[in-house]
Amino acid sequence: MLSQTTRKLLSSSKNLLAFSAGVDSTALLFILREHNITFDIAIVDYGLREQSKTEVAYAQNLATTYGFECFVKQAPKITANFEAKAHEMRYVFFEELISSRNYDNLLTAHHLGDRLEWMLMQFCKGAGTVELCGMQESEQREGYRLLRPLLSCDKEELLAYLHKNKIKYFLDASNSDENYKRNSFRKKYAQPLLREYKSGIKKSFEYLEADSAALIEPREILQKNRLACFQKSNSRSNIYYIDKYLKSIGHIITAKERELLREHTTFIIGRKFVVTQVADYICIAPFMQNDKLTKEFKEQMRLLKIEPKLRGYLATDLEAVAFLSLLLV
Repeated sequence: MLSQTTRKLLSSSKNLLAFSAGVDSTALLFILREHNITFDIAIVDYGLREQSKTEVAYAQNLATTYGFECFVKQAPKITANFEAKAHEMRYVFFEELISSRNYDNLLTAHHLGDRLEWMLMQFCKGAGTVELCGMQESEQREGYRLLRPLLSCDKEELLAYLHKNKIKYFLDASNSDENYKRNSFRKKYAQPLLREYKSGIKKSFEYLEADSAALIEPREILQKNRLACFQKSNSRSNIYYIDKYLKSIGHIITAKERELLREHTTFIIGRKFVVTQVADYICIAPFMQNDKLTKEFKEQMRLLKIEPKLRGYLATDLEAVAFLSLLLV
């Protein structure tokens, strides 16, 4: 089920598997073992179900049996917006492990059904080709690579693999709760479509990826501390790289923000980040207000034609100023 490219990459890297003891991550764990790929696992216990304790114990038992490390996060109680908060908490945990233990890759068990659900939700919110195939097998993030090795596999294939090999797994009852939007899309739309049109859906994602690659002009995102810059292109490409960079540092831009980015050369995202054009570059940095800029600094910014909303951050980071000055020469 793993492509040759993925196997080669994982065999030469240090890998962390996001584990839940469910169908998908359990299948991926044993598939990785089949290919003699080394990895450790990380699991989050949200404390919402009695079964979660058993799932954690199963994860720890697998680690003892097969000789890898199992990291456990006991999550604090989440009182509102559970899906978003849980996702954020999960990735903070994973990224702390990646940073402290020098993992190269984070592996998740997203599969074809997950990809279709994502596409359908994006389509219903308003999306173009790039957004519709946004869930990629390989995605570079800040300090690590996010890999989804099972993205072309259907859940039924994973279940068949587990049953054939008599591998234990757990079913999370909350995955059937249609109060969560994703579960609703899965049950009403994604699962029926996959049952009828799986081969066509796989082929469509191949076409979407090719179309997306043709739409987006290649750009390297250059960074100095918390300043990121890339050479500007067409509006479609610009927004793609803005979204890609912000996602890599844990911030997701909204559909409305995408629209406003098309209309403005300078825009503040979520009161946290400033995105602005400087000469031939798009620059992204933390948004900071600073009313105590020196006269010399203001003159330097004026000569470089730096948008005032970017100056607050640059005043705190002289290395970024020097980097940007060299870039603009």
